[in-house]
Amino acid sequence: MKRKYLAITVYVLFLIILFEGSARVALTYLQKTGKLWEHDLGWRQSWVARHKSSGREVFYTFDIYDSTKGWISKPGLRNVPVFKNRILNTNSRGFRGTREYVYGKQDGITRILVLGDSFTFGEEVSDHEIYTHYLQELLPDAEIINLGVHGYGHDQMLVLLQEVGAKYEPDIVILGFLPADMSRNMLGFRDFAKPVFVLDDELVLKGVPVPTPEEVIKWDWLRPRIVDVFSVLHHMARMKLGLYEREMDQKTAALLEKVASTAVGVGAVPILVFLPAGDDISADPGLKPGEEYLFSVCENISVAECFSVRPMFADRVAQGETLEVIDHWNPVGHRIVAEAIRDYLVSAGHVPGQTGSIEGPLVE
Repeated sequence: MKRKYLAITVYVLFLIILFEGSARVALTYLQKTGKLWEHDLGWRQSWVARHKSSGREVFYTFDIYDSTKGWISKPGLRNVPVFKNRILNTNSRGFRGTREYVYGKQDGITRILVLGDSFTFGEEVSDHEIYTHYLQELLPDAEIINLGVHGYGHDQMLVLLQEVGAKYEPDIVILGFLPADMSRNMLGFRDFAKPVFVLDDELVLKGVPVPTPEEVIKWDWLRPRIVDVFSVLHHMARMKLGLYEREMDQKTAALLEKVASTAVGVGAVPILVFLPAGDDISADPGLKPGEEYLFSVCENISVAECFSVRPMFADRVAQGETLEVIDHWNPVGHRIVAEAIRDYLVSAGHVPGQTGSIEGPLVE
């Protein structure tokens, strides 16, 4: 009987090792063929492969770990070379630029808080080339606070607004909406481990505190890849059946509604702004799918205002403007976004001023 039990044990261990090894080979193949990028695992494996030697950096060297949002820019950076020949500065709270902002309501000043991803953060441009910088120049009597962070989903933007943004007691909260951010709301790992909301009857935050880079590196080898394979197969099935996209649409709508209600809760006007990127930047005047989605969501959020800057991009493209550099806007694109937002704020009566194009050369 002992020999029989021993043989069974050895056989079971052999099967576990065989299946686990096969799972690891299969996942490596799927990773190399780019089939895992809509799943947490693809982002996790890519991050681990890059950071095995140190386990310290979150993504870029200017990032720092954050226990509730995953990452944020390091505070107090001064004239750091980034994106080849661009310059990055951050204030004492890690937000783009050198200007400091005090918490609490500021009498006589219209305070505008801007949430967003890498386009709002200003990837591939310097501090003075971001649309929030141009918007500040266009609205000198207002105060523009850029809370954009590269790689963020709407879930992280919501957490940032609740934890930090609300303390500024803004008059207006603008969220720069890009359709690409919707899939990030489904992930628990993207540029790094991050929080994720589960949508039941209401949004429930999961994944906090976010594990540190050292913890992710330390325990990654113990993750059973067999479980990961089943998770990936389940994910692919949901994608095939359209269940994934349906959940993503519903969760994004709930997150945007929560952003709007949070803004209203601190006395601010929430404004959701469609920002075009990639194929959405063209001279074609027709609505884009992401635009249609945002406008449909806004119809159900009575407290929020929505508009799109794409029409202004379409006009400029028709006039021959070159608006993109690699993946993000160049300074001309940021300048157009600033003009479009200024025009909307003035036309809606939120701020005094005049509409029209910025006169003169780009600010150096």
